[in-house]
Amino acid sequence: MRTVKPKWIGLTLAGLGATFHLVTVVRVVLGQTQPHALWSLNFPQTATLIISATVIGGFLIGYILGLLWNRAVGWPVKYRTLAAAALVLLVAAGGGVFALFLRPIEVQITRIEPDAAVQVFGLGTVEARVTSKVGFKVAGILADLRADVGDMVTKGAVLARLDDREQTARIARMKAAREQAEASRERANASLERALANYGNAKAINERRQALLETKITSVEAAQTAKAVEDTTRAEVNVAKGDILVSNATINDVKAQQQQEAVVLDFHTLLAPYDALVTARQRERGTALAAGEPVFTLIDPQSVWVLAYIDESKSGEIKVGNPADIVLRSLPRQIFHGRVARIEPEGDRVNEERRVQVAFDQLPPDYHIGEQAEVYITTVRLAQAILVPAPAITGVHHNRGTAWTLEDGRLQRRDVTLGHRLLDGRYEVTGGIPAGAAVVSRLTSGLRIGRAATVAGR
Repeated sequence: MRTVKPKWIGLTLAGLGATFHLVTVVRVVLGQTQPHALWSLNFPQTATLIISATVIGGFLIGYILGLLWNRAVGWPVKYRTLAAAALVLLVAAGGGVFALFLRPIEVQITRIEPDAAVQVFGLGTVEARVTSKVGFKVAGILADLRADVGDMVTKGAVLARLDDREQTARIARMKAAREQAEASRERANASLERALANYGNAKAINERRQALLETKITSVEAAQTAKAVEDTTRAEVNVAKGDILVSNATINDVKAQQQQEAVVLDFHTLLAPYDALVTARQRERGTALAAGEPVFTLIDPQSVWVLAYIDESKSGEIKVGNPADIVLRSLPRQIFHGRVARIEPEGDRVNEERRVQVAFDQLPPDYHIGEQAEVYITTVRLAQAILVPAPAITGVHHNRGTAWTLEDGRLQRRDVTLGHRLLDGRYEVTGGIPAGAAVVSRLTSGLRIGRAATVAGR
């Protein structure tokens, strides 16, 4: 047996390995095959790493084999046989390891999911759109309270009363004044009747005196006196008519004052403006109230909704009428359905959030204003969707990324187009997947382009 130069053996193996991989690189550049990928590295970083490892590993293996060969040249036949057997075993073990590395790998793949809901999450509180702080329009002493916190009151129900004795006395005085004005009007009517009678009599006497004057039977002075009496009684008639007008005006003024005092008396009673729930009672009996001071806080139960705060980056697709699921903090196991009722045009500049009001389809039987609530607004429903977990997609940027696929039993890497992102972190893959291919849903060690793979569980 002849000795060899270990360095040349190592260089030969390194050159053969490098040549093999350089040919693969040329095929990748020409588009004849897909590049290999290791971990998160892409071509050409992967090619550089593989070629470097092959050159170094090939040289070391060739050099070691050359040294072993030179040592075995001087050995007896028996030892050379044992060395050959060990070499065969080493080659067999390497082949076994190589076969193990090339065996089909099991991968998990995504399935096409029907009717997938794309939702937006937001935190908010239960609020009432219609909230009223009600009180008396006039000042007074609070004498009676008919409602308390938690009571449901109907429209027109009496909530409270003020002490109205002073106002009742004013109304009684206005009533007396009205009666006096009506009596004055009756007196004026009687005066008018008397004045009309006097005027009629004076007119008749004057007419007779003027006729007698023409026949020279009466004197001129008597005729003039009769004319003056007629004029006087006519003036008295006009005065009586004026007194009646004054009396009527006085009665109308008293009536208006009486109506005003009656209205003020009504202001001493506080009525519910609509069907409402009493959420607060600010004053108690005996309190001296100023005009307009609130006594109760009321809400309209039909206007109860959730004021939710949605991240601006996720609120673009929300529209009025979108269905929503509501979870109250006090009832975490119950889901209440609702719809987007309003999107406020002004957002929160500090927190970069949009205010969205979500109305209940059916109001919960037991709700509390100010309670925290979680809101899940469904913006889109995907009829058929490929949904891939976020960790299975690398290099995500501007709705694009890279994913592993299983195509005809072999692994490949594809640049994919991404659509919506679900609350559970999965992305909708909208493009870049060939027909018949499946997307790998979980990244494991051993993924390599072109490697055979099977679906886990089959």
